[in-house]
Amino acid sequence: MRFFWKLYFRLCGWKIIQPFPIDLPKAVIIVAPHTSAMDFPLGLAIRSILRLEYVHYLGKEELFKGPFGFFFRMTGGYPVNRFSKLNMVDQVVEIFNQHTHFLLALSPEGTRKKVDRLRTGFYHIAQKTKVPIVMVGFDFAKKEVSIAEPFYTGNDEAADFKKIIQFFAPIQGKIPHLGIAHLLTD
Repeated sequence: MRFFWKLYFRLCGWKIIQPFPIDLPKAVIIVAPHTSAMDFPLGLAIRSILRLEYVHYLGKEELFKGPFGFFFRMTGGYPVNRFSKLNMVDQVVEIFNQHTHFLLALSPEGTRKKVDRLRTGFYHIAQKTKVPIVMVGFDFAKKEVSIAEPFYTGNDEAADFKKIIQFFAPIQGKIPHLGIAHLLTD
C-alpha cells in the first residue's frame, strides 16, 4: 500500500515540509484543521509514507459495524461509543497503558464543523499518560503537511491552548471557513 499512497500523495501535489519525530514510542498527534472527509485518506497516506504503522485513531462505533468494519480496524481505528457514560479520556489512557508503542491521531475540534473552542480530551489524555503532543497541520491551500516539534503539557492549560491555536490558525483546511483561525485572540 505504501507505493499507492506515495503515488496518491504526489499526484495530488502534496509535500511534507518537516520531518515527523519517528523516535517517539507514544504520543498524542493532533491534526487540524479538520474540515473535510478528505482529511482521512490524506492521513492514511502520510501514515504509510512515513511508515508510522502504530498510529491509531478513534472512530465512532458505528463505523466498525457492517461490511466496512474490517477496513477501519485494518487502518488502525479503535471504536468508541460516544454515548457511553464511561469517561472517554480514561478509556483511552487505558489503551495507551496496554501498549509499548502507540501514537493516537485526533482532531482537536472533534468534528468537521466550525467550533467555538477546541475540545480538551486530547490534552487530558496527553497529561494523564505523560506523552507529548505533536501538532500536524493539513494545509490544502499550499498542499503542505506541517509538523511541529513535540511538546509536553505544562501547568498552564490556557497557554498551551494558545500555542496550539497559534500553530493551526494560519493553516487552511479543505473548507477554509470551517478552520480555527477565528479562535486566535491577542
